[in-house]
Amino acid sequence: MERLGDSKMTCVLERKAQIKTNKHLTDHLYVMELIVEDIPSLVLPGQFVHVQIPGMEGHILRRPFSVYHTKQSENKLTILYQIVGFGTQKMTTLGAGDTVDVMGPIGHGWTIPATCQSALLVGGGVGAAPLYMHAQELYKADVSVDVVLGAQTEAALVCKDRYEALLGQSVPCSTDDGTYGYHGFCTDLVSKSLDKRSYDYVACCGPEPMIKAVCAITLDRGIPTFVSLEKRMACGIGACLSCVVETTNGLKRSCVDGPVFNASEVIW
Repeated sequence: MERLGDSKMTCVLERKAQIKTNKHLTDHLYVMELIVEDIPSLVLPGQFVHVQIPGMEGHILRRPFSVYHTKQSENKLTILYQIVGFGTQKMTTLGAGDTVDVMGPIGHGWTIPATCQSALLVGGGVGAAPLYMHAQELYKADVSVDVVLGAQTEAALVCKDRYEALLGQSVPCSTDDGTYGYHGFCTDLVSKSLDKRSYDYVACCGPEPMIKAVCAITLDRGIPTFVSLEKRMACGIGACLSCVVETTNGLKRSCVDGPVFNASEVIW
């Protein structure tokens, strides 16, 4: 399949990064800006970085984070992260001027048909962040882009404003508690979007049950669909086999063969 963008995995670098900001967004969500040489200019939409957190010398494993967006002129790379354990909790204590060790960019990004004219992007929770650079890529290529976002609460829709600024239009959103937009799951909004217009391509990222539900809808309609799968990674370089994904082409490593996969090849 031809690509609109080049999603091949680039050379993986290891660099020291200085934290510019580490902002508290909600009880569990933070956004961190890093100043790091070389890596921001190499990141392709859908790739991630592997971060070694200072003060955790007793924990040898790095933490993987999808790249939210970059500003190459400032050597800036931004990640959105959620507190899920000791490592991410430790990250919340870091501030401007602190340094972290970063490996990246890692993984294969989004693969889309060269003939794509209309795309639907579906992001659930922090899964909205790995899709943003992809939305930029599609928009710059004059592809008609629609976005659907879902989160537990209105406060957790932290990517919404950036998407709306890029696209120049409001973004349909769902919340589990009904505090904003549609009260329910974003899969309902996906079905409504597909009923309104046809799409050449769908990209999805978020909790795996949500991704699976979206794919059941889109693949049933014959729409090429690609997904970014959030798997627990240990090494991040394909050596440990802790993040395998079962596909029709055998077991694949999410870190280097993914994290983006053709949904039609994933065995759920």
